[in-house]
Amino acid sequence: MVATKGARAVSLMALAVGFLSACVSTVEVEPFKPPVFPEPPDPPRYVWERTITSSADVKAVSSEEKFKAAVTGIKRIGEGIGKPWGVAIHQGRMFVGNTAERVVHVFDFPTGNYFKIGDVDGPGQLGKPLGVAVDSQGRLFVVDATFKNVKIYSRDGAYLNTLGGKKELNRPSGVAVTPGGDRAYVVDTGGVDTQDHRVRVYDTETGKVLFDIGGRGREEGKFNLPNSAAFANGKLYVTDGGNFRVQVFNADGVFVRSIGQVGRQTGMFSRPKGVALDAGANLFVVDTAFGNIQIFDPQGLLLMAIGKRGPGAPGEFFLPAGIAIDEDGRVILVDQFYSKVEIYRPVTLDPATGYLASPK
Repeated sequence: MVATKGARAVSLMALAVGFLSACVSTVEVEPFKPPVFPEPPDPPRYVWERTITSSADVKAVSSEEKFKAAVTGIKRIGEGIGKPWGVAIHQGRMFVGNTAERVVHVFDFPTGNYFKIGDVDGPGQLGKPLGVAVDSQGRLFVVDATFKNVKIYSRDGAYLNTLGGKKELNRPSGVAVTPGGDRAYVVDTGGVDTQDHRVRVYDTETGKVLFDIGGRGREEGKFNLPNSAAFANGKLYVTDGGNFRVQVFNADGVFVRSIGQVGRQTGMFSRPKGVALDAGANLFVVDTAFGNIQIFDPQGLLLMAIGKRGPGAPGEFFLPAGIAIDEDGRVILVDQFYSKVEIYRPVTLDPATGYLASPK
């Protein structure tokens, strides 16, 4: 009788295992679908391509590392990007400022190389890197909020020069440079106790202040807590955060027009921050409160948005800040809260094409 019960128990267990195995085998996991923007049913314009959270996402893998990973099953651990703020790109070399670790991370996509800038003693040391920009040669301009200046480095990270200082800048946050790198437009955010809400323009060769743009106010050409800037097509674009707009000037600081206004609807701004332009002079504006990028045509008309607030999946942001657009039209966006950089590709661009082409 005991043997019969045991045999019956084994049979029941075998049936249960078989049933569960059959259930498990019928479960299909849907493949990951990269988010596209705008979302369906509208035709897509941009598609998420990849997310960068550490050096391991870009740095080339050696044969020894591949063997070790295959044997141990342990994935490579790269160097994280902490609390990123600004980003710039030059021919596949991406520069990401890290305010927490006081360095600029450099990811070279074509070669798979990685290194840091600013983690040294001496004049090239960084205190709190915020906005970053590059000229056509790849020279890097970094706003240092601690030392209240802008440091200039070669494309390979060699320190070259410093602009400004505590006697000339109050709360520098953003920087834009002309393609030739002869002028640097430094955004001085200001505060409640100063009227210096402005853009200070430097001759990068001599280090002298050429002129100022703005001053505190709501009128055209004035600022209230400006924070970021971009220079393209002979014009300067400045994010005027406290006035909820982007203001456009010519190279000599003459006001041209403004884009945007305060509001909760698409095409309006709540907390505008990073700004960039593509080859077609379309304006890309990061709104930290909305968790997205709003794209405007050259006349200031809204075209679409990329991203949304969310728990951090691809296409979701909480504190987006810096933005850059590379020579091929890829959009690079930094999120401070999730410590990530996301790359979006125009759907018309072959993923195997360009400086940031997806790895094979």
